[in-house]
Amino acid sequence: MTITDDLRALEAEALAAVEAAATLDELEAARIGYLGKKGSLTAVLRGLGGLTADERPIVGKVSNEVRQALEGALESKRARLEGTARASRIAAEAVDVTLPGRHHPVGRQHVLHQVVDEIVEIFSGLGYRIAQGPEVELDYYNFTALNHPPDHPARALQDTFYVKDLSGDRAAVEGESDVLLRTHTSPAQVHVMEAQKPPIYVIVPGKVYRRDVADPSHLPQFTQVEGLVVDEGITFGDLKGTLEHFVREMFGPDRRVRLRPHFFPFTEPSAEVDVSCGICGGSGCRSCGGEGWLEILGCGMVDPNVFGHVGIDTEKYTGFAFGMGAERIAGLKYGVPDLRHFIEGDTRFLHQF
Repeated sequence: MTITDDLRALEAEALAAVEAAATLDELEAARIGYLGKKGSLTAVLRGLGGLTADERPIVGKVSNEVRQALEGALESKRARLEGTARASRIAAEAVDVTLPGRHHPVGRQHVLHQVVDEIVEIFSGLGYRIAQGPEVELDYYNFTALNHPPDHPARALQDTFYVKDLSGDRAAVEGESDVLLRTHTSPAQVHVMEAQKPPIYVIVPGKVYRRDVADPSHLPQFTQVEGLVVDEGITFGDLKGTLEHFVREMFGPDRRVRLRPHFFPFTEPSAEVDVSCGICGGSGCRSCGGEGWLEILGCGMVDPNVFGHVGIDTEKYTGFAFGMGAERIAGLKYGVPDLRHFIEGDTRFLHQF
């Protein structure tokens, strides 16, 4: 048997091995077995050096034909195997679109944000614009400019979170450079009046901080919404009518409003506002302590001393201010007796709103 016969026999054997390969790994093994450095065809080709000059062209031509045939068969088989593997993978990963989809819980806005947005929307409908102020304030804006005397109890450490005492005398609690977490949104009123001339109609929602222990009616951090009006001819009657409109919009047209005399350093005269109990209609029940009324906010006419800090002419302008806690409004609106429910993050509670 000549060397060309050996090559043709090896060709037939190799083509059969390629065709028999059922996987890409088996095909790669066949390639290495015949065309690798130690493969059968490679070994035959290494013996070409011992041929005569007349035999070399003939054997070389046959060897190239065998190599080309084997490489072509390998490429064709590889393409078929890869196509089969791809089809199997696609079939395995296919999604049955007729199956019911997986339910993913949808988030929603927190009830307090809902209530704040509702409050802001009510006053925006009256022409108020939204104002903002910093949560970290100077003592001057939080107390002094709002007519709090140096010895006012609200300035004490047990009531206010002080961030930094720049005065060097914490015992006196009267340094106007002290930095603190604001105890109400009223400082924003001062910022607005410093930056804007009357007429002023603003609503100020934001977080406030006090040294209160969390209980059913108090939180150390809560959301307050402040309102301020400064214009010519503003009277207490305007304040009362504004708040009556707010109560009807927030709690319903059947709720009544009552104003009781009170004291706030930055308003004079001042009042606390009550709304008739939505459970008993004002006749008295357990929810309202038998009184028939529930307190919702504080208000009053802006004290002239506050206008003095911002350079507003008290002979020309008057104004009123009011402030409410969003948690308290939400509790009264939805009958939640404990304000801590709003901050505990219990989804069973929050999903009700």
